[in-house]
Amino acid sequence: MCGISGYIGEKNNSIKIVFNILKKLEYRGYDSSGIATIFNKKILIKKSIGKLVNLKKIILKHQIGSNISIGHIRWATHGKPSRNNAHPHTDATKNIAIVHNGVIENYIELKKKYCINDEEIVSDTDTEIIVHIIKKNYKNDLFSAVRNVLREVKGSYAFALICKNEPDRIICAVNESPLVIGVGDKENFIASDVSAILKYTKKIVFLKNGDVAEIKKNNIIIRDIENNIKNMQIKTIKDENCSYIRKNKYKHFMLKEIFEQPYVIKNILKDVICLNKNKNYENEFKFFKNIIKNISYIYIIGCGSSYHSGLIAKLLFENFANIRTEVDIASEFRYRNPILNENTLVIVISQSGETADTLAALRFAKNKKCKTFAICNVMNSSLSREADKTIFTKCGQEIGVASTKAFIGQLVILYLLVFELSNKKGIINNHEFKKIIVELLDVPKKIFKILKNTKSIINIAEKIKGKKNFLYLGRNLNYPIALEGALKLKEISYIHAEGYAAGEMKHGPIALVDKSMIVVFIAIKKSKVYKKIISNIEEIKARNGTIVLITNEKNIEIKNKSDYVIYIPKINDYLSPIISIVPLQLLAYYIGVFKKCDIDHPRNLAKSVTVE
Repeated sequence: MCGISGYIGEKNNSIKIVFNILKKLEYRGYDSSGIATIFNKKILIKKSIGKLVNLKKIILKHQIGSNISIGHIRWATHGKPSRNNAHPHTDATKNIAIVHNGVIENYIELKKKYCINDEEIVSDTDTEIIVHIIKKNYKNDLFSAVRNVLREVKGSYAFALICKNEPDRIICAVNESPLVIGVGDKENFIASDVSAILKYTKKIVFLKNGDVAEIKKNNIIIRDIENNIKNMQIKTIKDENCSYIRKNKYKHFMLKEIFEQPYVIKNILKDVICLNKNKNYENEFKFFKNIIKNISYIYIIGCGSSYHSGLIAKLLFENFANIRTEVDIASEFRYRNPILNENTLVIVISQSGETADTLAALRFAKNKKCKTFAICNVMNSSLSREADKTIFTKCGQEIGVASTKAFIGQLVILYLLVFELSNKKGIINNHEFKKIIVELLDVPKKIFKILKNTKSIINIAEKIKGKKNFLYLGRNLNYPIALEGALKLKEISYIHAEGYAAGEMKHGPIALVDKSMIVVFIAIKKSKVYKKIISNIEEIKARNGTIVLITNEKNIEIKNKSDYVIYIPKINDYLSPIISIVPLQLLAYYIGVFKKCDIDHPRNLAKSVTVE
C-alpha cells in the first residue's frame, strides 16, 4: 500500500531521483511522504502530509547534494496521517533512518523487551520502534544489526535503511511485502514495484521472503537472516506494461480507463483466439490439457473487484463446465480449514499481483499441493512469479484506484477459461464454441456504443448526486455486478451503497426503502430471472423508492416503472455482466465529479493493498 524508493550511486542528485521514483508509486495511494538522505555526515529528513507536491516544495527550498537517499509514501496503518507519523523514521540520535511497508505485529512486545522510553518516541507507528531497536543492536555494522533484529520481528515488512556512519550502503529486508532492486552502472535503485524504476534500468533483482540485501553503488550482496549468501538473479524486464502514463484528453485516469475497456477486450481476444485455424486459445490455455482430467473442484480467491469477478466465474463454471466451484474472499480463506487437495484448481485474481491476502491464499493453496493459476495485470509481480501458471489481462497500467479496465480484463479471461474448459470436457461442441467466440468478439462494439452516448448517464448523475443511500440489486450473473456497482460508488463518491441479490431484498433491505432511497436495478430482458426482477421493481415502486434501471435497448415495457433508465445494447444473458458494469462505472464516476471528489485517489484507499 505504501511505496519505498531508494538510490545509491555516483550522481549527486539522489533526492530528485528518489522523489521521481515516488511519483511513479503515487498511484498506490498514500497520505504522507518523506525522504531521508546523508549530507555532511548527518541524516537529513524532509516530510510532508498530503500530496507529493507538498514534499516537492520543501525539497526545493533546500538544495542538498547527496549520492544516497531513501524515500517513502505512506498509507496510514499505525497512527493517523501526520508529519510525525510520516516516514522515514530515525532513532533518538538520528544515526539510522528507516522506511517500511507492512505491519509489525509484535512491536509492543519488542518495545517493552528493549525498554524503549516513551520520551524517545515521536510517532504512533510500529516502524519507529524497530529503528530504535536496531540502534540498540548497532555495533558499527548496520547489516548485522538488521539481521539480528529480524530474528525477533513478527509481521510483514519491506525495510530500507541508511546510517550516517556507513554512507556507502543501503540495507533492505523483505518478508511478505514486495521490494525490488534496480541494477545500474555504478548506481543501484530500490522500489516497491518494477514500473517505478524502469526509467533508470531494466535490470531487476526481485527480493524474496527472508532476504537481507546490502546495496552499494558497485555491489549487491543478498544474505538470509542466518548470514548465508544467496544467489542473486538479475532479470531484464521489458517496458511493455509500464509505459509512462498520460491522461491525454481525459480529466481523470478513471474516465480514460473506462474508455479503454473495449480495447482491453480486443487485445485479450486477439492474443488468444485463432478462429481461422479452428484452434481457439491454444497459445494461452494449452496448460489445461495437462490438468483437466484431474480437476474435480475449483476455488477462486480474490479481494474487492477481483472477488466480484470470481463470483461471476463461479456461476459460469457451474453452468457451462459442470464443475463445482467455490469463491472466497482472500482475507477469510486461510483462516479457516478449506477442503483442498491435489485435484483442486485454485484460481487467484489480483490486479497488482501484490495483494497481501491473495498472496497468502496462494501460498496456503500451494502448501496443500493444489494446482494454482493466477489472473493478474502486472508482469513480474509476486503473484505471477509464484503461481504455477499466470495469464495476464494486459490492460496496461491502471492508475485509478477504483478498478475498471482491470475488472473487465479479469472477466474476459475468466469467460475464456470457462469456455475452454467446457470445450475440453465435451460439454460445448465446436460449433457452439465458435458461436460463443463470435459473440464475445462483438462485445467491444457494444461497449463503444455505451461510451458514445453518456449524456443520459451524466444527467442522471447530476440529479441524484445529493442522495445519501443507494441500493444496487441484481440477480444471477448480474448480482455480482450489483456488488461491483455499489463498490464503485462508495470508492469514488463516499456515498453509502450496498449491493444485494434482488431476491434477498425482502429479507431486510426493503425496510430502508422510501422516497430518499436510490435503488439501482440491473434487468436484462430474456434472462431466466427477468420476470422475477420485474416483481422486485414493483415492490420498490410501491414503497416510493427512486428507481434507476439498467436494461436492454428498446425494452420500453418497464420504462414507466422506473424514474431513470439507462439502456445498454442487446446481448445474451450470460455475457451481459461485461457490458452492464460499464454504465455503473460511469454513473459512479460522474456522481463523484459532481461532488468534487478526488476521483483517481479516493481518501483512505490504496491501489495495491500490500498489508493485511
